[in-house]
Amino acid sequence: MSYEQVSIRTRDGDCPAYVFTPSGSGQFPAVIFYMDGLGIRPTIFDMGQRLAGHGHVVLVPDLYYRAGPYEPLDPKEVFASGDFRAAIGHLFASTDNRRAAEDTEAFLAYLDGREDVAGAKVGTTGYCMGGSISLTAAGTYPDRIAAAASFHGGNLATDSELSPHRLAPAMAARVYVAGADHDNSYPPEMAARLDQALSDAGVDHRCEVYPEALHGWTMTDFPVYNQAAAERHWTELVALFAATLP
Repeated sequence: MSYEQVSIRTRDGDCPAYVFTPSGSGQFPAVIFYMDGLGIRPTIFDMGQRLAGHGHVVLVPDLYYRAGPYEPLDPKEVFASGDFRAAIGHLFASTDNRRAAEDTEAFLAYLDGREDVAGAKVGTTGYCMGGSISLTAAGTYPDRIAAAASFHGGNLATDSELSPHRLAPAMAARVYVAGADHDNSYPPEMAARLDQALSDAGVDHRCEVYPEALHGWTMTDFPVYNQAAAERHWTELVALFAATLP
């Protein structure tokens, strides 16, 4: 696997990021890939490369840069510890929807400076905490985000002032949300609240719940990885970007 490691200057410091590109030369539409709570690791690289193979320049920023360098986490070890928050709490606390949205301004500026990126419109996709960030970015930069996806994203419609459903009236992107039917961070009542907010705002969207899927089902290094549901996610994501990006 080949990728380019870069450093992007944000308001709060230097954010390490990884860029995956299609084979061959030319210009390609860009996608920002927001990681899940376990951070940057080989599985995320594999996913970035696969998405690039569908004809996209894929930017994968390390949203935990404010916490300082960290060794790649092994999800099986983290889950086996029995205390998820203790293992990654200091990393998880270093970002949120607001800070990641501020970072996205720098990510977009970086993509604007790449000669292999076609057009100003970009797509976003996110997983776990990244799903919420993906939707937040769509509501924060409606003139730039043409498509936004969330997969097993949690806390997508809550009473928090940072809840992404509050930004629905500002969204101009086509939105796709896929949740798991066994996920305490995205229960049925939250799914209904998000869908209603998007509908009321006139957002072009589709919200689905994948049957027999658990939170984190797309991640090959998770014990709950579900191959059938993961492949469905790839089909939906590729189709979303094919329909919306130049």
